[in-house]
Amino acid sequence: MPAFAGGLGLAAAVASWSGTATAADLPLARAPVAPVASAPAAIYTWTGLYIGGQIGGGAGRSSWSDPFTGGSNTFTSGAGFLGGGQIGANYQWNVLVLGVEGDFNWTGMKGNGGDFLGDAIGTETQWTSTVAGRVGAAFNRLLIYGKGGAAFARDRSTFTDLAGNSASSAFARTGWTAGVGLEYGVTANWSAKIEYDYLSFGSQPLNFTTAAATTYASSASLKAQEIKAGINFRFGGTP
Repeated sequence: MPAFAGGLGLAAAVASWSGTATAADLPLARAPVAPVASAPAAIYTWTGLYIGGQIGGGAGRSSWSDPFTGGSNTFTSGAGFLGGGQIGANYQWNVLVLGVEGDFNWTGMKGNGGDFLGDAIGTETQWTSTVAGRVGAAFNRLLIYGKGGAAFARDRSTFTDLAGNSASSAFARTGWTAGVGLEYGVTANWSAKIEYDYLSFGSQPLNFTTAAATTYASSASLKAQEIKAGINFRFGGTP
């Protein structure tokens, strides 16, 4: 019996040591790790002053009153190059963007026609300018907008009679403009745009007297369409 009891004690001791070793071999439980919060995506803002340049093309449509028949002589100029610059400011509330912009463009729009007698008449739009308000909707970096306001232009009109005697007159016009456009924020400060504008100017009195004392009294109106692509630099822009 003493030998048997000693054997049981030895077996118990071995079992106890084996359990302890097995527990020691188990990996330690790791403490839960809190998830790392990611920074929210930056929202592009259109608020700020900006300045830029633009190029494009335009076409004019002139309508002259015929002093002999009382009718209207209408002719359209071919497409002409234009180029210039713009300056403006935007303020953004959520998706709504309000702004004001002024631009100036040298143009090459020319048109020619004739009156009832065959006299040659022509017009050349030398420059156009607009001052307009803008209203748009911003979808992060994409801005869709419309604009409307005052338009200005310098027009040079010419008259040549059947004998080849000619006269010219240059003057400034005032009218209105409306347009639409898309602008995309390329970086925090730089954006690119494409825009369509319609400009309308009322009738302007014309009085020509040639070297041969030929007098031509008329009036002419002008309408123009312009498509422009440009870039803007916005001061203090943030993505």
